[in-house]
Amino acid sequence: MQLFVDDLTVIDFSYLCKHRGIVGESWIVDVLLDGSLNDQSMVLDFAIVKKQIKAIIDDAVDHKLLLPMQEKSLVLQSSSHHENHQTIDFLSERASYHLQSPSCAFAQIDCLTISINSVTDYLHHIILAQLPENVQGLRLTLRPEHIAGDFYHYTHGLKLHDGNCQRIAHGHRSKIQLFIDDKKSTELERKWCQRWKDIYIASEDDRISAADIQLSTQAKQYMTPDHQFFAYQAPQGRFDIAVVNKVLEVVDCDSTVELLADYIGRQLKKELPNSTLKVIAYEGVAKGAIVSV
Repeated sequence: MQLFVDDLTVIDFSYLCKHRGIVGESWIVDVLLDGSLNDQSMVLDFAIVKKQIKAIIDDAVDHKLLLPMQEKSLVLQSSSHHENHQTIDFLSERASYHLQSPSCAFAQIDCLTISINSVTDYLHHIILAQLPENVQGLRLTLRPEHIAGDFYHYTHGLKLHDGNCQRIAHGHRSKIQLFIDDKKSTELERKWCQRWKDIYIASEDDRISAADIQLSTQAKQYMTPDHQFFAYQAPQGRFDIAVVNKVLEVVDCDSTVELLADYIGRQLKKELPNSTLKVIAYEGVAKGAIVSV
């Protein structure tokens, strides 16, 4: 007997890539269970599937930075600054990235490259171990949203958030819709998606000096004049990141989707002061904010 739940959840996360650097991503999760009927004549109660399995997935990877532990360019260490914190030094072909976060903000995956297959395998073992004995099989399908037009991948953190959005390196794969005088502009959409391709979005309010950043002891040897530094204290702990200019957009606001939509609108208004502009900005799949200026 098989039980399925399509669109069980969406996982929003970022991952380290040797070629692209830190990449924000959003994948939809479908679940198929194989098993015998229990004493309620069910393989598993839908309520349990939707609540328990979703919770397991969220705890394992959602709003985390996924680490390919076989990648030699990645160095993960215990932090010398705070208990239960770790530091990362990662040298990609695109840029070097340096972070400190509570350990709960990272997911260590035994692979060379973060991919749908490696994350599926990682989640499969975690979930199956926590299911009832009558469930003998589990099939997970992770898939990106089908987007006909342009989209971008961004990574950020929200220091004021009480939940896991506070983690300084989680992200999303998002589309955007831009309208000039009620006419959709694919040209502007493409321009912004190129601008925010695999970008890290930081808030100006979180900027700190090089002297105040808390990173690994060896991180200093990788610092260049192009590195900028951001940090904040949040409910889960201390978060720090150092990134270079070419992979960075610093905004004059927090990086909630509402304020990012407003930020884009304000930038467009400078270019097109006599036009009516509408921004529909997405945060991952099927959610976002609308701003008209």
